[in-house]
Amino acid sequence: MLADAEGKVTPPRSLLAGLGAGMTEAIIAVTPSETIKTKLIDDAKRPNPQYRGLVHGTTSIVRQEGIRGIYRGLFPVMMRQGANSAVRFTTYTTLKQFVLGTVRPGQQLPAGITFGIGAIAGLVTVCVTQPLDVIKTRMQSLTAREQYRNSFHCAYRILTEEGVLRFWTGTTPRLARLVMSGGIAFTVYENVIRLITSERDSK
Repeated sequence: MLADAEGKVTPPRSLLAGLGAGMTEAIIAVTPSETIKTKLIDDAKRPNPQYRGLVHGTTSIVRQEGIRGIYRGLFPVMMRQGANSAVRFTTYTTLKQFVLGTVRPGQQLPAGITFGIGAIAGLVTVCVTQPLDVIKTRMQSLTAREQYRNSFHCAYRILTEEGVLRFWTGTTPRLARLVMSGGIAFTVYENVIRLITSERDSK
């Protein structure tokens, strides 16, 4: 649906597709799981933790705060996931088309090149979206309700009280994860597409 007449997906359309996919996964799966994970980690740091595990923690959060309790921080998660997918897919598509312009028409890119492009896309994604990840984590903490009125207030307090560099706290571990996952995911993706296409053409 987003491909052009030649069957190619342009960078702007990749951005749109990634944004939509990221926001959808944020609503359906990522926000509840991230909220529960963050609250369990925060609770474990307390002198007397109140959650005995994943199941007990989840049921306790829902019982005490309602379904909103596991959807706390929905807006920053939607922004982060949307930005993650949009930046990653747009960067990958742009770099891939650039590299394809340097080889013979119809030539497939080696797996190593695809991995490298995916890894670079992961690196760019972290650099661009890390502030959203920091805000998301703060908004899902156990003390968020007492400290922040909303995501914008959270961002304002971080900027004015802790400085702009605080928005990139935790970049290194996330960078290692997304660089590797970007390389692996796009390499697998391209090989699966190639396999499906070859089987379809052989029929």
